[in-house]
Amino acid sequence: MAEYKLTEEEQEAAFQQRIDDEQKIEPKDWMPEAYRKNLIRQISQHAHSEVIGEQPEGNWITRSPSLRRKAVLLAKVQDEAGHGLYLYSAAESLGISRAEMIEALQTGKAKYASIFNYPSQTWGDVGAIGWLVDGAAIVNQVSLQRTSYGPYSRAMIKICKEESFHQRQGYQIMIELAKGTPAQKQMAQDSLNRFYWPALMMFGPHDSESAHSAKSMKWKIKRETNDDLRQKFIDQTVPQIEFLGLEHPDKAIKWNEERGHYDSGELNWDEFYKVINGNGHCNRQRIQHHIKAHEEGAWVRDAQLAYNAKQKAKKAADAA
Repeated sequence: MAEYKLTEEEQEAAFQQRIDDEQKIEPKDWMPEAYRKNLIRQISQHAHSEVIGEQPEGNWITRSPSLRRKAVLLAKVQDEAGHGLYLYSAAESLGISRAEMIEALQTGKAKYASIFNYPSQTWGDVGAIGWLVDGAAIVNQVSLQRTSYGPYSRAMIKICKEESFHQRQGYQIMIELAKGTPAQKQMAQDSLNRFYWPALMMFGPHDSESAHSAKSMKWKIKRETNDDLRQKFIDQTVPQIEFLGLEHPDKAIKWNEERGHYDSGELNWDEFYKVINGNGHCNRQRIQHHIKAHEEGAWVRDAQLAYNAKQKAKKAADAA
């Protein structure tokens, strides 16, 4: 008797049922091609953001105001490199190579978080990046610990723990500056003013204008909408700004008793799309730096490949 094979529609229905039942999808499981592509896009974009995100803070390692600050910042930047490694590995389990992902980044086919195309001009910016940028990342990534794809979900558990350290590191810098001299407090305010709005843009466009949000929510790749995540970040940031004794950059911020949330001003979406389309302050600089570092490290990759080939040949000879 011939074995019955599920039609594509039946496979997709069974797949969606697994998602609805909160089962994790693993690399060897059947999945719709659109699900695989959506995951590759999101995970690789996340990995690129971690790696490119090393640049604005790495720029301050040699200029940190103390040896302790230097050591802490160095540890943080090293963490970001590790996050990129976890995420590239998770994406590779979907059948795409590291080389393909890096080529997509360097040629502009793949995106990364728009926030990293803003320059880090002062030590206060290091604090603002840790507090606001990593704080926004945590808001987004906590829910990704429950994403439907197993390797991505497991990578996010470790990443979220380390991002919490990063956020506290940044906020501590802001506390010291805000409670310091008038010049230091002004530095903190200036950094807050410049990084607050770009941090809100990290959550992406409104859900009604997002090309991927609906599918990602259906497949539980994403667990919360862009706008809901942005609102969470706004709500948690208001008391933090008040504690620092700084002025909120959004003059329209106001508590809405009926909604139980803060109302806020509208973002500059023209700026957002300008930056993600390659025309931010540092887009070209970030990619050029990445290409240069990648090319300078080619000999390490070549050596690793040669060593692996040598070991494989040795094992074959020993087995003969």
